[in-house]
Amino acid sequence: MATPDFIREIRATAGHQLLLLPGVTAVVFDDQGRVLLNQRSDTGKWSVIGGISEPGEEPAATAEREVYEETAVRCVAERVVLTQALKPVQYANGDRCQYLDVTFRCRATGGEARVNDDESLEVGWFPVDALPPLSEFSLFRIKQSLNDGPTWFEPTLSLIHTRPLPAVSRPALRRPRAVGAGRHGGPDGARRSRSFRGRARRRAAPRRPDRRALPRGPVRPVRGP
Repeated sequence: MATPDFIREIRATAGHQLLLLPGVTAVVFDDQGRVLLNQRSDTGKWSVIGGISEPGEEPAATAEREVYEETAVRCVAERVVLTQALKPVQYANGDRCQYLDVTFRCRATGGEARVNDDESLEVGWFPVDALPPLSEFSLFRIKQSLNDGPTWFEPTLSLIHTRPLPAVSRPALRRPRAVGAGRHGGPDGARRSRSFRGRARRRAAPRRPDRRALPRGPVRPVRGP
């Protein structure tokens, strides 16, 4: 990819030190399900389309602009496929960069695929089951674009460590009784337990009649009229 002017201005004062740059990749499909590829002029290898965002430019707008500048194909960015911080690279002139890549799945809306600038040797549409030799970078992005799942990102160690563990059933633990303690606990639990049982028996026994309410003397039979 060509070096944007704003990076040249930064390099004038920053030298060759490592720069974190916003990168964008576009995986473009047509109505027949074919994917758009270009043969890069710097490496001679086939690849998906990519570029660097300009200051103030939205990533989706970068994807659509780069596709048109390199292939003359108009497209619309439909969804974010993945985000990934790539490994730092060092160019022949000593410049070091690390790209934060945002990959979009795009849909072609017009234009004829052709070489549209000096960054491509050849441009073409390819069925996904008849692709030319591609890097793992391009193959992974095409694969993720064909998947309707959520946006992919590199999982972090904190995410792995904070995943909930499966629930394990444990037997219920009974609280041990103190030696000599009854059901009420405490050092005098046995005595209080006996007292409680005595009160329970008294409540359960039939109530005796009050002798003071009975008539005194001999009991005479009641005669009828």
